[in-house]
Amino acid sequence: MIQHHSLPSSNPATVTVFASSTSWIESDALAQCQQVAALDGMIHVAGMPDLHPGKGAPIGAAMASTVLYPFLVGSDIGCGIAVFPIKLKRAVPERLAARFPDLDRTLDADDPAWAVVEGDVPAGHLDGLGTVGRGNHFVELARVGPVLDPDHAARLGVDADDLVLVVHSGSRGLGERILRTHTEAHGAGAAPDPAAYLAMHDDAVRWGSLNRRVLAARVAYALGAEPSEPIVDQCHNLVEIRDGIYLHRKGAAPGDGRDVLVAGTRGTPSYLVAAHAGPDANHSVAHGAGRKMSRSDALRRGRAKHTVEELRRTPLGSLVVCGDRQLLFEEAPTAYKRIEQVIADLVEHRLATPVASTIPLVTYKTADLGPATRTDRRGHRGGRGRS
Repeated sequence: MIQHHSLPSSNPATVTVFASSTSWIESDALAQCQQVAALDGMIHVAGMPDLHPGKGAPIGAAMASTVLYPFLVGSDIGCGIAVFPIKLKRAVPERLAARFPDLDRTLDADDPAWAVVEGDVPAGHLDGLGTVGRGNHFVELARVGPVLDPDHAARLGVDADDLVLVVHSGSRGLGERILRTHTEAHGAGAAPDPAAYLAMHDDAVRWGSLNRRVLAARVAYALGAEPSEPIVDQCHNLVEIRDGIYLHRKGAAPGDGRDVLVAGTRGTPSYLVAAHAGPDANHSVAHGAGRKMSRSDALRRGRAKHTVEELRRTPLGSLVVCGDRQLLFEEAPTAYKRIEQVIADLVEHRLATPVASTIPLVTYKTADLGPATRTDRRGHRGGRGRS
């Protein structure tokens, strides 16, 4: 039987990790949960089955407090995953991979994807709009796999063998600027003016959602399709006020009656789930498979086990578009936990019900520009801020 783990704490705050005894949960991640629980005003820390260590705070956690801590949300405010239906006559990965646009370049003035921008761009932040970012961000063309809950899938408007675009990206340089401004003055301390922080935060959340729409439109047009509205778009880096309490989510998706795409890896399925998490989980669910290795470990081990070409074509037959060889190794499927275990933990803890899987066909990480231009472009992207 799978049971959640309630960890002891000298602070009144409680810590609960929703993972089985066989799930991969690092001791460093548990230690970070305890450190967060010791913060002034903290009430409850809920670790998801994809819990893993982050920079100063755990990733895959939802943290409720009477005090607002910007560092618990991090720099990529508004990061999330959206799912867009797309209709194509034929889905041949080799042909479609070559047609993906360069999503490291910002929109040209005449790009048709501008049509999805209605009204003003949040915070007036045009820099980086329509770019995917680095790290674990991606845009993926996928096919809907087995439908596990037909009634719910029908309400979402998806069926087996349908095609979708899965977009994982955030607020790019805008969120980083917001956190940096706070950190320079207050370090990892609380927001002295929560309303002022939340006003900027909310702009970044809206910007992240808009960016996912623009990215999906860019790819749809490039593949000869029309853009569509998302059937799912949930942010997993944000803070919300719930019953007068600040609920910080860092790599945790809203789980209170929402539909969520829990991302697998480039070489495994992802899962659409109907989330129904309660207060013991801080109304949250996992956002993905969660890292099992640090980037340096994944790079070292990956180079010993895999070739670049092996990582560009997955065991599922899908293709990975990525011109950065280091990123290919850092983001190898073996660097992540088993998505099937994460979903099983959500089910056993009654946090979510699987609706359908999505099977990758083409996963875009960063443009494959050829050896002559990669170094120059990498330097050019660096000026836009880390995502």
